[in-house]
Amino acid sequence: MANFDKFETRAIRKQTERSQQKEHSVPIFATSSFVFDSAEEARAMFAEEIPGNIYSRYSNPSNDEFIEKMCLLEGTEDGMPTASGMASMFISIAPFVKSGDHILAARSLFGSTHQILTTILPKWGVSHSYVDLNDLEEFERQIKPNTKMIFVETPSNPALDLVDLEYLGKLAAAHDIILNVDNCFATPYLQNPAKYGAGLVTHSATKFIDGQGRVLGGTVLGKKELIEEVRFFARHTGPSMSPFHGWILSKSLETLAVRMEKHCENALNLAEELEGHSDVDWVKYPHLKSHPQYELAIKQMRHGGGLVTFELKGGLERGRKFLDALEMISLTPNLGDTRSIATHPASTTHSKLTEEERLAVGISPGLIRVSVGLEHIDDIKEDLFRAIEVSK
Repeated sequence: MANFDKFETRAIRKQTERSQQKEHSVPIFATSSFVFDSAEEARAMFAEEIPGNIYSRYSNPSNDEFIEKMCLLEGTEDGMPTASGMASMFISIAPFVKSGDHILAARSLFGSTHQILTTILPKWGVSHSYVDLNDLEEFERQIKPNTKMIFVETPSNPALDLVDLEYLGKLAAAHDIILNVDNCFATPYLQNPAKYGAGLVTHSATKFIDGQGRVLGGTVLGKKELIEEVRFFARHTGPSMSPFHGWILSKSLETLAVRMEKHCENALNLAEELEGHSDVDWVKYPHLKSHPQYELAIKQMRHGGGLVTFELKGGLERGRKFLDALEMISLTPNLGDTRSIATHPASTTHSKLTEEERLAVGISPGLIRVSVGLEHIDDIKEDLFRAIEVSK
């Protein structure tokens, strides 16, 4: 029998069993609960003696199909869908820590993940330490007897720094610590952290997984025994994905490969042209040869991703003028869309950090993050370079 196991085919052809209607496209299971054939069946399902759907806060066929595809594409044993990306970040951490425990995290993190570690978890008595992504030996030096998890983003948001996943996977295994990797920027098409030893892989599916700015969603994927704890925690705290969103996201996966190929092609083209511009101090893109971790990017990532960051001369005020001068590229707190998006992190996504904290993770006053969309690259460049000129 043929083995149709290529990424694109799996993303399209993996689906739940068809109903008696023999639908070609999987339907939405828009129901809050499910019926039982008998009192005994209800008892057995609640006792988890037999499989089946009980309540959509626990499971739903639309969400199950989406998460089964994600596990297949990421190479993980099990997974859990969530209502948003930040819900997935939180429930990938919370079930595994208690008062007195410690988390080791990369310093360069999304603003809301930073808030979980610095504001929310300390109320539970959970401490953390930050490590520079570029100092691998510091990760080992900072491990404490009570360290339960290493949490990283790679590439990081928004500086696009990378961390060596193979090194961290071996380090986590040696110390019996969970390695938790936010793979949102890369997607399973470009990078698979589980291959390097990550026990948990998280995504904001709102970004490239959806890819069209329509729905919120997240996933926690990983080893079966870890996801069982995540599932128990989620079942009783309720960060459930809408079945409609699960259906949308499952359909989105069918075009993930072709979309990511174009995002990456456009992003590399833009990064190469930005690099020689007189009003740009520096450009960061993982598959740009000038990236300080270019060799690691080539090793870990199939392509460089859809994000480009650059430092515009003139600092904070120049950055704001640049955004105001854009005509086509959107100003919105999202990324991974078909539409190109520009963000000034110092005044928006990372504005709650102190200036010292921002500089420590590479967010300078003039840093611009561009989520490079699927418009024609000539139009993207025309709008961006004209805005650079107007903002002088």
